[in-house]
Amino acid sequence: MTASGTTLRPPQHRFDPRVVPWWRAQGHITTAVLVVPLVVLGILIAPARPWLLGPAAVILVIGVASTLAMPAWWHRVHRWEVTDTAVYTLTGYFWRTWRIAPMSRIQTVDTTQGPLQRKYGLSTLVVTTASSAGEIKLEGLEQEQAAALAARLTEITDATPGDAT
Repeated sequence: MTASGTTLRPPQHRFDPRVVPWWRAQGHITTAVLVVPLVVLGILIAPARPWLLGPAAVILVIGVASTLAMPAWWHRVHRWEVTDTAVYTLTGYFWRTWRIAPMSRIQTVDTTQGPLQRKYGLSTLVVTTASSAGEIKLEGLEQEQAAALAARLTEITDATPGDAT
């Protein structure tokens, strides 16, 4: 336990299970953005076909395989937790990043939601801290849960002594 009362430990909560199809949709979109132009150019430019359709096929196979496998793994690995003293996150696949933001270091709390997140009923809670490491993002929270956490963090940080610098 630190002097501020923050216990150094891994976070407890998994993200909403709907993050798995959301991450898969993002992977499909990214794969399509890379493959479609190569296929179109390969069809339109006859002499370039082997040079463009080959890489397009490789990207498609890798993109589909990773889009099917990786999100389930990410869901098992990524964790988050908000306590009265800190915000905890654990992210990463091969290189794991464990972040702890004490309440006294939090400057702003925001929720964001893109169109694809909205389709899956998810939101992102963004916690900006007085840290060179930047903001902490809790991506893939249920909409109401993200709003409730933002309200809770606002109350806790308002009551926490310090100026977040």
